[in-house]
Amino acid sequence: MPVLDKPLAELKKYMGSGICPPDIDRYWDDAIDEMKSVDPNIELVPAAFEWPGVKCYDMFFTGVRGARIYAKLLKPENPPEEKNPAILRFHGYYGDSGGWHEYLGFALAGFSVAAMDVRGQGGRSEDSGGYVGTTIKGNIVRGLDGDKHNLMFRHIFLDCAQLSGILMAMDDVDEDRVGCWGNSQGGALTIACAALEPRIKKAAPLHPFLCDYKRVWDMDLDVAAYDELRYYFRSFDPEHLREAEIFEKLGYIDLVNIAKRIKADVLCGIGLLDDICPPSTVFAAYNNMTCKKEIKVYPDFKHEGMSFFMDETYRFLKDL
Repeated sequence: MPVLDKPLAELKKYMGSGICPPDIDRYWDDAIDEMKSVDPNIELVPAAFEWPGVKCYDMFFTGVRGARIYAKLLKPENPPEEKNPAILRFHGYYGDSGGWHEYLGFALAGFSVAAMDVRGQGGRSEDSGGYVGTTIKGNIVRGLDGDKHNLMFRHIFLDCAQLSGILMAMDDVDEDRVGCWGNSQGGALTIACAALEPRIKKAAPLHPFLCDYKRVWDMDLDVAAYDELRYYFRSFDPEHLREAEIFEKLGYIDLVNIAKRIKADVLCGIGLLDDICPPSTVFAAYNNMTCKKEIKVYPDFKHEGMSFFMDETYRFLKDL
């Protein structure tokens, strides 16, 4: 079997690089309090896209620090139950929520579906700005030179949790039957959403991003999705004099450090040849979860689409 990372037996025991700020729990508790203090000012606009049996809306809400966030919202026109299960879907890095057609299957099966455009990326959500330091490259390093409470991915993680709460509060949604899924950045946001919203019941991340930054750097794989780490050091700390400080601050938005908060059932997928989000980083987050969980390991696959895992995901979420 080709080997990119640690042997599988070691991956199953790897807990991460061990860089975790001592106030990590207080940090996220305070962040959630901030999120709950925001008036979301929800706006639903009938979408131009129409489909028989499905109601489609452009949804807007206000997230932390004043950003206006966009999400596609689909609801069954004639739901089989008074209160429906619901699904949140999160997209890959720099992308957007995609086409309406991607969510019709769930909506026609009786689910409410919300698909969010991540702030400051390729969709319709705003980035309210206000970050100290570079804004040229990358959301991981956005805000790294300023207050730890103003990291961009902090705000993005909170957008995911806030959207799940908005969905759960809808009259036709059963708050006890809500799940989420996504791949790459979408997998990362799936973990973040489940970690920050304890009512999420099922979460299905595929090769999640944003895990164990130091491990990525140690493996010399900060060249693709994580290339902004290399950019930051080369541009702003070429001698790595602030290396320990930087990786500790990144620890606040490292999913390895908040995965333990998840209460949902988790189905995770990873390819052992993934050189974008290395297997050890994914296992680090997975191994820190204390919930009911399962990981599907695909030895011959890189960071790519896996239709067979999506079939598993659909079956997993159908139980909602």
